[in-house]
Amino acid sequence: MLQIELSTVNIAGLLLAGLVGLIILLELGLRLLFGFGKPLIYLADPDIGYLLTPNQQTRRFGNRIAINQYSMRSPAIAPSAAPSTLRILLLGDSVANGGWWTDQTKIISEILQQQLQSDLQGTRWQQVEVLNASANSWGPRNELAYLQRFGSFEAQVVVLLLNTDDLFATAPSSLQVGNDINYPDRKPPLALAEVLRRYLFPPAPNPDFKAKFKAVQAESGDRVGFNLTAIQQIHSLVQSQGGQLLLAMTPLLRETTAKGGPRDYEQKARQRFLDFTEREQIIYVDFLPSFNAVAQPETLYRDHIHLSPTGNQLVSETMQRSLQQTILDRSTSQTYSDPES
Repeated sequence: MLQIELSTVNIAGLLLAGLVGLIILLELGLRLLFGFGKPLIYLADPDIGYLLTPNQQTRRFGNRIAINQYSMRSPAIAPSAAPSTLRILLLGDSVANGGWWTDQTKIISEILQQQLQSDLQGTRWQQVEVLNASANSWGPRNELAYLQRFGSFEAQVVVLLLNTDDLFATAPSSLQVGNDINYPDRKPPLALAEVLRRYLFPPAPNPDFKAKFKAVQAESGDRVGFNLTAIQQIHSLVQSQGGQLLLAMTPLLRETTAKGGPRDYEQKARQRFLDFTEREQIIYVDFLPSFNAVAQPETLYRDHIHLSPTGNQLVSETMQRSLQQTILDRSTSQTYSDPES
């Protein structure tokens, strides 16, 4: 009898050890192969709304993500650029940021930096830096608050990359941070815990958060006007710091001709934006004509708004040509028409 009991204990022990080993292997696999347990962390901010927490690095689904000391998706930088460095500051939302689905080497700012580095050989600049100050769902008022906090880092050119939805963006809010699963304020204890929470057992919506966030999203008044005012303030701030502003806008997939074109309210907002750029004499790159020139515009997107590697490449190349004009003639103020579109 004693021998049977010992055998039962041994089997139970082996099963327990096997289960623990399986959990450890699963935990390691989720971390090393997919990056679970290491999401990007956000920092609530009373003015900007939220920032990516400074000085963090991770790898999600094989894509490397690095955030520097100024919450940029860029390598660490010096506050001031060297005299021989051409510095460009890219401001934007998730389109500029690239998100977890884009490797650090494939985001717009990195592609643009590589292109300009080769193009500017032989000029007075020896090095090019394209800084990427962006975060998911930022709008013009978030970007203005970021510039007011940190300045333009002595950038000769500041590029504000918008998408059509940004014209309707609401005021900055930090409600999402720590309340929305996509804006965590701390790392989960285990990769397994993140997978279970994100995919299998998502937490029930917090009624208080849901009501407050709905109120933020229902901001009343002329939202397009509020955002145009913020862009005008960005323009003034950039000029006061010795730089030049370049505006660029990517369309939603459904705005392309092949998908039906912009809706009436989007056309009106786009016209207001165009009138604004002409009145303020700001260079403006509208990507809608370039996207319409592509036979299958869906190849430029990974969903209805975020760009694929092909889309990032097209935006970078078009922006490169515009920046060449801007760098060579800083007094130019016109809507840019891509000669190859």
